[in-house]
Amino acid sequence: MDFNIEALNWDTPKRTQRAKAVADKIIKAIEIKQSYKGMEFGCGTGLVSFNLYDKFQALTLIDTSSGMIDVVNSKIREFGITNMEAVTVDLNDGHALDEKFDVIYTSMVLHHIVDTEKILNNLFELLNENGYLCIVDIDEEDGSFHSEEKDFNGHNGFNQKELAEQMKLVGFKGVESNIIYSDVKNIRGVNKEYSLFLMKGKK
Repeated sequence: MDFNIEALNWDTPKRTQRAKAVADKIIKAIEIKQSYKGMEFGCGTGLVSFNLYDKFQALTLIDTSSGMIDVVNSKIREFGITNMEAVTVDLNDGHALDEKFDVIYTSMVLHHIVDTEKILNNLFELLNENGYLCIVDIDEEDGSFHSEEKDFNGHNGFNQKELAEQMKLVGFKGVESNIIYSDVKNIRGVNKEYSLFLMKGKK
């Protein structure tokens, strides 16, 4: 999937609805203080963050797709949001950010990344002490979810227990996870059920 091409048509009603549900669950999962600085990793067009920006003092959105970031920045300008910025960054290519955050969250991104241990370590380093990481992603599935994308080489969702152990090995404390969302995806005319979990950990 070329996310630069997909960016202009990304904000479908289904994705918008799911992002609102995810944002609501993040708000319930952790106590976000108004003084906090937050970051969304793999923000896409910012659908989740546009439901969260008013909870933070400042919010940084990052993505590897410049097309997605262009869409986010156009929406930031359109709505006159002053505490949110979006930048093109690839943490796995060694591009570091020169600040740290109290909360980092990511939705439907981790399963696209082959080396999860490396990215979890990178995110851990970007957190302030006692900062939170919230991961929203797909429960382990049979490979159907991305079966129509020939170039997909990520994970077929995650086993929550295995990912939680990986989080703990990186250094996260109090790791917890729960299923927060269920839906169906039509794949070649067949409706396949899938569920999303929210996993949180504290530095």
